[in-house]
Formats: sequence, C-alpha cells, structure tokens
Amino acid sequence: MALSKLAVSVVLFAFISCSNAQNKDVKIETHQLTEQIYMLTGQGGNIGLFIGDEAVLMIDDQYAPLSPKILTAIKKITDKPVSYLINTHWHGDHTGGNENMKKEGALIFAHENVRKKMSKDNMLLGKNKPASPKEALPIITFTDNMMFHINDDDVLVSHVHNAHTDGDSFVYFTKNNVIHMGDLYFQGKFPFIDLASGGSIDGYINGVNKILMITNDTTKIIPGHRNISNKAELTIFKNMLVSIRSMVQSEIDQGKTLKEVTNNTKLTKEFNSKYGGWFISDDVFRATIYKSLNAK
Repeated sequence: MALSKLAVSVVLFAFISCSNAQNKDVKIETHQLTEQIYMLTGQGGNIGLFIGDEAVLMIDDQYAPLSPKILTAIKKITDKPVSYLINTHWHGDHTGGNENMKKEGALIFAHENVRKKMSKDNMLLGKNKPASPKEALPIITFTDNMMFHINDDDVLVSHVHNAHTDGDSFVYFTKNNVIHMGDLYFQGKFPFIDLASGGSIDGYINGVNKILMITNDTTKIIPGHRNISNKAELTIFKNMLVSIRSMVQSEIDQGKTLKEVTNNTKLTKEFNSKYGGWFISDDVFRATIYKSLNAK
C-alpha cells in the first residue's frame, strides 16, 4: 500500500468508528470475569468495571453517544454509582464518555500526559482532533504508579513509557488477578502504535514484558480491543512483535527505505493469517515499526 493510501485507510477507520458509535444498533454486552470484575463491550475500547461494597471503579468509557447505554448496562449489575474512572490513555474511543461520567459523579484519574494531550489539539490517524472540553479532563493525574485500596483489593495503576502513546497505563487487580491493558494489547491483531502521540515499538514491547512479569497462568487479561485473553496468548503476541521488529531492524541495517520495507510482505508473512485483516494491516504495521526504529 502506498503511504498516501496508508493515511487514508487509518483516517477512514477513525471516521467509521466515530460514526458507528452513534449508531442506535450498538449494543453494550457484559462479560463477567470474577465475582467483582466485568468487561463491557460496545463500540471502541473495552470497558473494565470493578464492583464492591465500597465503590464502583470504571476503566475507560468509549464514545459519548454510548454513555446512556453504558450506564444502563452498569445499573443491571449494581445500583451503586461509578465513583472512580481511570483512562488508560487519551484516545477518544477510551475517553469520549468522560464528560458524561463526570456529570454522573465519577472522579477521573489518568497519567499526566493524558490530561496534557486532551487539553490541546492533536493529530490522530492523520486527522486533527480538537482539544477536549475542560469538563472531560482527568481531575487527578500521576507520573508513574498509583494504588487504589478498595473493595478488599489492592489495585495497581502503572504507567508504561512511550508504548501505544506516551500516556499509557495498565490496571492490575492484584487479588482478583485481572489486568486491564488498554491499548497496550490488541488481542489477536497487529496493534496500533500512535507514533504522533509518543508511541514506539520498543516501548510497546517493554510494556508487554512488564505486564508478563506480574501475570501467571490464571491471570485474566482485558485487552483494549477484542476478546478476553491470558498470559499464554499475550506471550505469543509479544513474540510476534519481537520477531517483526528484528526483521525490520535488519532491513534498516541493510539500508532499505521505508517504501521497500512497507512493500516487503515477507517480513510479516508468517503472522498475517492470525494478526492481519483488521484495523492495522500488515503493510501499515511494517511502516510503523520502520518509522519507530528510525526515529531512534
């Protein structure tokens, strides 16, 4: 795919996603992982929900037009309001409902770079994204790690440097043994690495490695998109990333150009049947890794 077509394809995806978010046919589905933790799916990033006697904690909130449906789905599980909301990063399919959730009484937390990004105009998928209104911004920000001690669990919120973006965090429910990875994990598909927002292939792999270090064979993993996963599947995903990065780096060392690497289908051939055919195509992924490695 030519680079101009690359830009068009990702912009088109963003437009379709936002349009679909307003589609009345979007359904919010609930998946229970433990006695306390649920994953909600609809249009956009997967939502995490942690429910206990003390409070309801929510992770990400999809698009604004879906907030009424999301709140209805939550009320079918608990009559408690959402007290806390964590944004795993700044993208609109994970933060679009912030203003609505704040009106419902939720206190919003995120890494400091999430608030910085949301406070100004940004480029996302080749398209200008205006700054979010003040009412949608996280109220409490952090720089590295923070803990929630609620509902008889110790919940770690940990920042991962320059991975999907420069403001990514994952959420680890230590006693429930569940991790919400945000877009540090696109289950079963090539991931989107937002280079314009400080993302990088090295940071992405480092982030996955960090999470693998604290998981075990019974850990349940909520990815940013698609299906509930586990350590074994995440390990295979990581190995795919490492393999393709190595091959692209070898091409760079040989003096190959961006166009040559983008068009070299052999670099991802082994993985296309499993990880291709979705948002990020194989040629887009090769180009992303090339640009990321060259930026060093």
